Amino acid sequence: MKNELIKVTIENHVALVQMDSPPVNAWSLAFTEEFLEAFDELYEAKSVRAIVITGREKMFSAGADIKQRANVNSVPGNLTRHMRRMREVGNTIMEMNKPVIAAVNGPALGVGMAPIVNADIILASENAFFAMPEIDIGLMGGAAHTMSLFPHSLARRMVLTGYRLPAAEAYRRGIIEACLPLEELLPAAMEIANNIASKSPKAMSLAKLAINTVRTMPLRDGYRFEQNLTNEMTRHDDSKEAMRAFLEKRKPVFKDID
Repeated sequence: MKNELIKVTIENHVALVQMDSPPVNAWSLAFTEEFLEAFDELYEAKSVRAIVITGREKMFSAGADIKQRANVNSVPGNLTRHMRRMREVGNTIMEMNKPVIAAVNGPALGVGMAPIVNADIILASENAFFAMPEIDIGLMGGAAHTMSLFPHSLARRMVLTGYRLPAAEAYRRGIIEACLPLEELLPAAMEIANNIASKSPKAMSLAKLAINTVRTMPLRDGYRFEQNLTNEMTRHDDSKEAMRAFLEKRKPVFKDID
């Protein structure tokens, strides 16, 4: 990993990913490419069982790099390539084979919300807010992802007016798991990540597969899909170890995914 604009540290099976491109973690070409590369590597990292993503200091991400975005049409094909890269920002989080926890440590605007709306668990600091400002800066996009997380009327208000949703309101509405003082945010996110990392990596990867698959399936088909995953899990060594540990009243010892 480059560890320049996207800083990654791994400890006790948990990867901490910090966006670190001063001053506002804008999504430039270099920033986007490094972000995608980091998560592609984490996807294949056998020892990583959970991921926490956050920003630098008091900023999560202010969204698109407007200066660079203004010149995207200067070379034929650039716009198409740019759009494809930006789609992958959300996809690489959603399709991750390990749980991703978003620790939103400040404002998250536009494409800066892509890692959040596709994360598995969302916590935010009291100074954070969520917004889709594209309507005011000559851009479009993000409605589909916004509507996947926020309630009907609120999502439309955000897209149509650029409304800035405070973290406290997001918590009150049940959209995020917690709204905490900034200094408590990362420890809380890491506590959840460490809890996840203590569980079977195989079970967790199958749980992620189930979550990503069944949400677009009818209930009957979705449950059948999950039952098939259950059958697969029971044939794995981690399943046998979990049962032995339960009967022996001890903590299970799981292996990294082969």
